[in-house]
Amino acid sequence: MSYHHILVAVDLTKDSHKILERAVAISERNERAKISIMHTLEPLGFAYGGDIPMDLTSIQDQLDDHAKKRLAEIAAPHVAEADQHVVVGMPDTEIHRFAEEHDVDLIVVGSHGRHGFALLLGSTSTGVLHGAQCDVLAVRVGKKGENSEE
Repeated sequence: MSYHHILVAVDLTKDSHKILERAVAISERNERAKISIMHTLEPLGFAYGGDIPMDLTSIQDQLDDHAKKRLAEIAAPHVAEADQHVVVGMPDTEIHRFAEEHDVDLIVVGSHGRHGFALLLGSTSTGVLHGAQCDVLAVRVGKKGENSEE
C-alpha cells in the first residue's frame, strides 16, 4: 500500500516525538508523503459540565496558544506550520473529520498498550481505530523500562 497523506494525532506528551518519528519514516518510504499533525483540546465546558457560572473563553484561548506552541516544538522540522493543527472537540471525532476532509490515507496515533484485550488501546486510539475510513497505525508508547526522549 502506498500512502500520500499521513495524519499524526498527538497528545503533546514526550511520547509525541516517537509517534511523529514513525510517521516520518513511513513518509520517506512513500515518496515523501505529506504529513499533517494535530492535537485536539477538549472544550472546557465538557470537563466541568457547564456547572461553573463563568466565561471560560480566555482560559480556552490560553490552552489553545500553549498547545500550538508545544505542537510546533514537536513538529519541527518535519511538518510545515500550515500542516500543524490544534482543534477543539472530542479527539476521535475530530481526527475522523480531519482525515475525511483532507484525504488522509493513514492515521498514526499513540497507544499505551495496557494489559487485557479491552485495554489494548487507549480510549482515543480505540475510537480512532473503530471509526476510521483509512488505515490506522497505533504506535506503542510508554513501555516499562523505556526512556522516551523529550
